[in-house]
Amino acid sequence: MIYRSKAPLRIGLAGGGTDVSPYSDLYGGAILNATVSLYAYANIEPLAEKTIQLQALDRHETQQFPWAAELPIDGQLDLLKGVYNRIQKQYGMPEAGFRLSTFVDAPAGSGLGTSSTLVVAIVGAFAEMLRLPLGEYDIAHLAYDIERNDLKMAGGKQDQYAATFGGVNYMEFYGENVVVNPLRIKQQYLFELENNLVLYYTATSRESARIIEKQSQNVVSKKEKPIDAMHQLKRQAQLMKEALLKGRLHEIGEILDYGFQQKKQMAEGISNTLMDEIYEGARKAGATGGKISGAGGGGFMTFYCPGNAKYAVIECLSKFGGFVKNYQFVDHGLTTWTI
Repeated sequence: MIYRSKAPLRIGLAGGGTDVSPYSDLYGGAILNATVSLYAYANIEPLAEKTIQLQALDRHETQQFPWAAELPIDGQLDLLKGVYNRIQKQYGMPEAGFRLSTFVDAPAGSGLGTSSTLVVAIVGAFAEMLRLPLGEYDIAHLAYDIERNDLKMAGGKQDQYAATFGGVNYMEFYGENVVVNPLRIKQQYLFELENNLVLYYTATSRESARIIEKQSQNVVSKKEKPIDAMHQLKRQAQLMKEALLKGRLHEIGEILDYGFQQKKQMAEGISNTLMDEIYEGARKAGATGGKISGAGGGGFMTFYCPGNAKYAVIECLSKFGGFVKNYQFVDHGLTTWTI
């Protein structure tokens, strides 16, 4: 038997950062995101011997342990070990060996929610193997709890829910409560958005936790400018929702640009000289707006290019040393199966 799972990565379109505590606890957050055809994969294969083998195939990292009820969290393959420890503690597993292998279609720190999506995929593989009766909200919350509380990794709440539910969603955050609102967007509007939205990898990655910690500290310190920027980003999510549902796609670039300017006010390090140069270059080539994916500081950027502007924008971006990544929107979330 092999137990497999895959969960889609996401592009954040609006409201990014308002899902992070303590802002979401104090004021409530709102985010609009969409899952794309880039995935995190997890596979579990039972072994005859009583050993636990862990493999991150995309990172060429491997660890092996004698069977144990808890694995050491030591900075290597901690996401894999963190999920195993929690599943073992909460649900119990037989004293039998297995190999857990993972792969992600985008680099860590790229801003597409790779870490959280990988946790969702691993939870899904264990749920498939153990036949756990978990719904979408259960899996997303469990993945969030493992990452934020068990492993003490800073971050927001949107990625686990996007990966689990899939599709285009408007998400609302009130403290620990999360409500996922799937948006019924006309297919022609989604096709046009997909056609016009360029996903560009800057060939740099970043430690998102550091930026998120600064952002959280700004809220704790009651700094007016960053908090007001987050209020505006929450409003941006509402504007984006309305534009997509009503087919006012000509407004999307402007809405993205509005968010880009606000996001830079949230914390130091979200943008930098290179990213500002890339952004201005894309604008001059015909993009009407764009954004930094995830916490910022590196990783992917997205640009809205109406008409046929994307070809000139892609040509312009080629001189900055990164690359454009092809994708399609997908409407499915976490998927698991047994071979």
